[in-house]
Amino acid sequence: MTTLFIADIHLGNEHPEISPRFCDFLYDEASRATALYILGDLFEVWIGDDGHQPEHAAAITALQQLTQSGVPAYVMHGNRDFLLGSQFATETGCTLIDDPIVIDLYGKPTLLMHGDSLCTDDHEYLQFRAQMRNPAWQQQFLSQSVEQRLATARHYREESRRRNQGKTQEIMDVNAAAVIEAMAAHGISQLIHGHTHRPALHELTVDLHPAQRIVLGDWYQQQSVLRCDAGGCQLSNLS
Repeated sequence: MTTLFIADIHLGNEHPEISPRFCDFLYDEASRATALYILGDLFEVWIGDDGHQPEHAAAITALQQLTQSGVPAYVMHGNRDFLLGSQFATETGCTLIDDPIVIDLYGKPTLLMHGDSLCTDDHEYLQFRAQMRNPAWQQQFLSQSVEQRLATARHYREESRRRNQGKTQEIMDVNAAAVIEAMAAHGISQLIHGHTHRPALHELTVDLHPAQRIVLGDWYQQQSVLRCDAGGCQLSNLS
């Protein structure tokens, strides 16, 4: 049996072709898996459990059918869907997991993260992230109407696009020292994360020991899937 890892699916209106592709994946390969881990940004935007949009319905139904069939699905908050809450978990049967979290992956302790907290060179983004994760800000945001929240989300998205145009790819990528610090703090030699949309396997050294960082790609260009079993992990595009 195989444990599957994906991230950065970004379900929404910007790339409508992703939804049927994602649902087919859930009904087919994921239905035969030991477990499915979604490491952030399942949705392009999530304005609260009471405000999910019609374009999310097919994926929510497919996740519900997956978990009802007996396949556990674990969902981590990303920078686009950090407001996923208990209603979403109840409706889909998914388990929301912390970022970061360490799991036992076929006997190998493995650190899972979305990855955005490792982008420590992007100071502007980290300030924005801290604001969005503040419980007081979230409470104030969720108190608004669905229409107001959608308008705010669109505004933030346009601002993000404008700001990112002036940033180098290096600034928006993870910081190597932050990666090693996170892995050393958890005492692990394997890290899996998404966010950067740069699928790759990186060999590195942590506390004088060989280690590996596996980066998941997105689903609107790479359709990236990491398949792990007792023999190891293989990163490839969906096929």
